[in-house]
Amino acid sequence: MGEITMLTKATSKSKSLRTTIPMGIVKQFNLSEGDKLNWEIRAEGGELIIVVRPLKEKKGGRHG
Repeated sequence: MGEITMLTKATSKSKSLRTTIPMGIVKQFNLSEGDKLNWEIRAEGGELIIVVRPLKEKKGGRHG
């Protein structure tokens, strides 16, 4: 089994939820606050497959 995280409300008035990215993933992809993530979501064989890819800046920012 992989990492387990808990969903919480994004804000008290929001319908959105948020979770914490486990430190192992943060370190593996060298993520930091303000980085953007691209979420690809699809259903396969009765399971929901979610692929998350870090989007690193190419001009004027950090290089990934």
